[in-house]
Amino acid sequence: MEKRILGRTGLEVTAISFGGLPMQRCTLDEAGPVLHAALNAGINFIDTARAYTDSEEKIGRHLAARRSEYYLATKSFARTKEAMVKDIGISLANLKTDVIDLYQIHNIQARKDLDAVLAPGGALEALQEAQKAGKIRFIGVTGHSVELLIEAVKTDLFSTVQVPFNFVETKALDELLPLARKMNIGTIAMKPLGGGQLDDVDLALRFILEHDITTAIPGMDEVRHIEQNLAALKNFRPLSPEERAKIEHEIAAVGSSFCRRCRYCLPCPAGVDIPQNFIFHLQYTRYNMKKTIPARYAAMPGKASDCTQCGACEERCPYDLPIRERLKKVAADLG
Repeated sequence: MEKRILGRTGLEVTAISFGGLPMQRCTLDEAGPVLHAALNAGINFIDTARAYTDSEEKIGRHLAARRSEYYLATKSFARTKEAMVKDIGISLANLKTDVIDLYQIHNIQARKDLDAVLAPGGALEALQEAQKAGKIRFIGVTGHSVELLIEAVKTDLFSTVQVPFNFVETKALDELLPLARKMNIGTIAMKPLGGGQLDDVDLALRFILEHDITTAIPGMDEVRHIEQNLAALKNFRPLSPEERAKIEHEIAAVGSSFCRRCRYCLPCPAGVDIPQNFIFHLQYTRYNMKKTIPARYAAMPGKASDCTQCGACEERCPYDLPIRERLKKVAADLG
């Protein structure tokens, strides 16, 4: 299986790796076969986060005995030194390991985030001290704002950068990825399938593999996802003109302003499951599931009609989506 060097870390990681966000949808027992199947298939890089509820715990529970077989990455929303020290300790305990290969500043979304982590007493200080103590090996940064990630990379304080990249979201190609390559910073593509929005997994992953990205981390919570995702790598071939035309058609259909199901908008004070509402609405409108979706929607707690228009979700959305307006549309169509 193809492996690529993760920039200045020197780690040789699989070009398609394991995104741990969907692990939170598995029960503890269900997570085991998926995680073991990933390692058995040859994947050697696993990415998770403190924010992914119990994803770290499941990885630690099932894979601690196989720790030498994979590189481990996690991340924290902590912005202060004190909070990051606490999170590093929790991650080490959850993951049942003495050292984490890559610990990342999670989701630099606004200027105040970057300023806070870099300031004296900021989260970066804690990571640097943990690195000296041998608790972590390398420090990375993640985010959805390409402009802020460029600024973070220019500080030369990070060994990796994680950014959304897929055939709909290509903004990183203009400056961020060339800059990272020039500075020997490893690149990690999050949302390679657009948060599940992109239909053709094979085309989506082959598009990424054509570019100079170190690794893509599609989320996986079923064994079949591992087989499906790795097929694009094992049977890689350049995209044909016909396939590129198909991609262009899907780009036009999806657009650039869509829900990636990152779930940062949650929890909703009114109990609305915002991503699930958008999934049902997409299936109802784009995939013409006019018969099955209304019944499934009606049985769901936390419907769009429960939205109080408080706007808390929009403050947290890294893509600045007009969530309230979209929920109004869902309510109008589905009730």
